[in-house]
Amino acid sequence: MRHTIVTQPAGTQGLRHDSATIALHWISALLVVVLWTIGQTVDVFPNGPLRIDYRSVHIMLGVALAAVLLVRLGWRLTRRETLPPLGHGVLRAIARATHWLLYVLLAIAVGLGAANVWVRGDSILNLLRVPPYDPGNRALMHLVGDWHALAANTLLIVAGVHAAAALFHHYVLRDATLRRMLPWESRQSRT
Repeated sequence: MRHTIVTQPAGTQGLRHDSATIALHWISALLVVVLWTIGQTVDVFPNGPLRIDYRSVHIMLGVALAAVLLVRLGWRLTRRETLPPLGHGVLRAIARATHWLLYVLLAIAVGLGAANVWVRGDSILNLLRVPPYDPGNRALMHLVGDWHALAANTLLIVAGVHAAAALFHHYVLRDATLRRMLPWESRQSRT
């Protein structure tokens, strides 16, 4: 099997994203994975204080993800300097579309999570009580909860494809796409 090496614009191989972009990216990724994991395992706990605390952590991390998303979008839309693209044509268009799809899915998942808290009514660490929107409307609770779960699952799938694409760039195309976003500087990016 023959591999094609992607030609990169002169001088772009060793460039890295700025530290704020890198930090916001990895914080977002970590929050998404932790939130999804909590969402998948919350029903393991019986009703009671432990389950309330576990759901509370999910809600608070969801609020943190909303804040990170707002900062990240603001940073992306206002920063002056960006790295020159490594790819051309179709791969570049796919990458751009995927990044914006991830932002949209993040916003939808977070928005539906907030709606889920409001529709269900929730206690946050038994300190703050969010009253339910329509008490007893189980159909609405299930609908919003199902849509939130669907958005979260879709987000995780697209993020997984995004991660697989980064690995494809690194191991098959052998370009600097992944190294530009690593929180540490690789030996190859220093050369």
